[in-house]
Amino acid sequence: MLKIVFPTCCGIDVHKDFVVACIAKTNEKNITTYETKRFTTFTKGLRGLSEWLNSNSCINVCMESTGKYWHPVFNILENTCKVVIAHPKYVKAIRGKKTDKKDARWIADLFKHDLIVSSFIPELCIRQLRDLCRYYCKLIGLSTSEKQRTQNCLTTSNIQLANVVSSVYGKSAQKIINKILENPSDISFDVEPLLHGSMKSKLPDIKLAIDGLITKEQADKLKIIEQHFDSLQLCKANLEKIIFDLAKPYEQEIELLQSVPGVRSKLTAIRIISEVSADVSSFATSKHLCSWAGLTPQNNESAGKKKSVRISKAGCYIKPLLVQCALAAFKSKDHTEVYCRYQNLKKRRGHKKAIIAVARMLMTAIYHILKEKVAYNSDLYSHYKLLPTSKEITLQQALALVKRQGYTIKTAI
Repeated sequence: MLKIVFPTCCGIDVHKDFVVACIAKTNEKNITTYETKRFTTFTKGLRGLSEWLNSNSCINVCMESTGKYWHPVFNILENTCKVVIAHPKYVKAIRGKKTDKKDARWIADLFKHDLIVSSFIPELCIRQLRDLCRYYCKLIGLSTSEKQRTQNCLTTSNIQLANVVSSVYGKSAQKIINKILENPSDISFDVEPLLHGSMKSKLPDIKLAIDGLITKEQADKLKIIEQHFDSLQLCKANLEKIIFDLAKPYEQEIELLQSVPGVRSKLTAIRIISEVSADVSSFATSKHLCSWAGLTPQNNESAGKKKSVRISKAGCYIKPLLVQCALAAFKSKDHTEVYCRYQNLKKRRGHKKAIIAVARMLMTAIYHILKEKVAYNSDLYSHYKLLPTSKEITLQQALALVKRQGYTIKTAI
């Protein structure tokens, strides 16, 4: 028989309009009685849920993380109960035997035996910082989309400015586009006064690039895109100020994280803290944190056969951020240990797996930096620079290795 860990506990099935709560009470003879009640998701109803739990002396509560619907419930119960948020795949009931009441009872049964793994829920300040940082990422995505729409409009109008300049949102390119939008039917204006620095050497190519036909409709669309892009830039600037003000209590951790390869920006360090928190004690080891971030292979073995062991889909915000840091780190000349780690793996496993391995290396460093409150130390990773001394390969493997390096083998004279 499974051990009863929580004699009195509650399982909550969360929905948009209502929640169904089931309190499970187990006596000394291991006989469990259940009491189920339904509450609305209005604040008044959730306060009634809190009072009902307190009247039954129930402080251990478990519910599944259904979209954003669990947030109102968690906000009310956070101060009075020990709330466990579970991933739906760990508490899903058997198909064909699912009702709201049965789901709540099933969660309570699993929870009383402590069979549910809790999701990582940081403190309120970190949750607010996380919400703002994720919204900032969305604004970056919207800005990038508007840049691409601008490029599409120019290409449709036979204006091949992107073939000459590195970005159509550069200073010179923007002046040229604004000049075109003033009078789309006239492209015979003097371009040279609009160019800056090294762009003046590209004057003949730029004149050829702007020789196009832009319609009134495309010009109006471009103006709207430019206005939207400017408003997004303003929103990003205002949001940055709010994020920096909210992150002031974590100045020490931010400064330490900026010593990590690829993490020079203060905003990048804040985004990392918003995801993993400044206190990493919730994760037993760095391996647990890397697994939570989706940077480790999965276990999928049956009958002695290993099936797909790809990295999981977890960490949909922290993983892309760490990959960006890894891409910047291995290109840096200041951190040769990262470059060596990348090159050693790229030869055998390819670029994508090598980048994920570097991202995991950075995540491990971040864990120890936040836990021990010390700056990044490259000497701890110097073993990646050393060549293997005891590895043995056959003659055929050696020849294949030399060929992959680009050498041609010929017979000695």
